[in-house]
Amino acid sequence: MFVDASARAIRSDRKGAGPEEKEELATIIFDIQRFSVSDGPGIRTTVFMKGCPLRCPWCHNPESQHPFPEVMFFESKCIGCGRCREACPRGAISPDPSLCVDRRLCDNCGKCAQACPSNAVVLSGTLMTVSDVMRQVEKDAPFYKVSGGGVTLSGGEPTMHPEFAAALASFCRERGLHVALDTCGFAARGTFARLIEHVDLVLFDVKHTNPERHKNLTGADAEPIIDNLYEVAERGVATVIRVPVIPGCNDTTDNVHKLAHLVKQLLDLGGNITCIDLLPYHRLGEAKYKALGRPYSLGGIQTSDRAWIEELRSTLSEAQLGIPVLVSTA
Repeated sequence: MFVDASARAIRSDRKGAGPEEKEELATIIFDIQRFSVSDGPGIRTTVFMKGCPLRCPWCHNPESQHPFPEVMFFESKCIGCGRCREACPRGAISPDPSLCVDRRLCDNCGKCAQACPSNAVVLSGTLMTVSDVMRQVEKDAPFYKVSGGGVTLSGGEPTMHPEFAAALASFCRERGLHVALDTCGFAARGTFARLIEHVDLVLFDVKHTNPERHKNLTGADAEPIIDNLYEVAERGVATVIRVPVIPGCNDTTDNVHKLAHLVKQLLDLGGNITCIDLLPYHRLGEAKYKALGRPYSLGGIQTSDRAWIEELRSTLSEAQLGIPVLVSTA
C-alpha cells in the first residue's frame, strides 16, 4: 500500500493550480540539514520529510518513520526542572526521568518541548510549506554554485510526499539548483515516474536483492522498488546505487553477486548508473530509539568490518561493470 503523507492544502495536480498555490503545499519536515556533503555532489541542503513505508531495523533516523510530529526525550540532557510535566495537558510526563514520556497518553502536541529549557524534550517534525523550505534552501545558494552542490530531497521517504516533493524540486530547478532524490524506491510507479521528471540525480537505496529476505528485513515488497529502479534506468536519469551493508542482514557475497547482475541489466538498458556506494553500518542513531521509547533490535551486532566491506567492494569491482564502486566514509 502506497501512502501520500502530504499534510494539507492545495493539490498540485488540481485543475488550474498555479505557482502560488504550489508554494503553499505543506508537509511535515523533521530536519533541514545545511552544508551536507554526503547526500550528493558538492555542498548541499538536505530536506528530510517525515514518513517512510519501510521499517529497516538499522534505520539511523527512526524519527523519520512516522508521518506525524513525535516527542523525543533525551534523558542525558534532562535537568529535572519539571517544566515539561507542568506543561503537559494530558499528564503524560512521569516524575521519574527514566520514564519521562508515557506514550499511551502522549498525543505529540509538543507543549512539553516548548517548556523544556535544556532541549531534553524535543518535538521532531514541523509543518512547513514549499515556500518555507525554499527560504531555507536559498540561504546557501552561493555555496551550491561554487561547489557544484544543490538540494537533496530525503526522509523518511520523499515519495510519500509526491506533490510537495515535486513542487519543491520544480522551484529549485527554476532557480538553477541541482536536485537529488534520496529514495528507497517504494512507491507506485506512476507517482515515482512523475517525481523523477523534476530531479537531476537519484540516490537509490538497494537493501537486498532477494525478495523474500527484503520483505522480512524491511516489511515491504521488493517488486515495486525494482520496477522503479528500472524506470529510472529507462529514463536515463543519473543514479547512484547505495547499499547499506548490514552485518548478518545483507553482507554476503551472494547478495553482492546478485547486485552486480542487477546493475549490469540496468546498464544494458542504457541506465545512467554513475557508481555503486557501499554504506557501512553504524549505531549512531541508537540513542534516538530510546528517545522515542522504542527498542533497538540490532543492539547486539557489531559495526561493519572494514576489511570485509573492502572484500565486497572488490567483488563488485571484479564484475567489470565499468563504474566506480565506492565505500562511503559518512
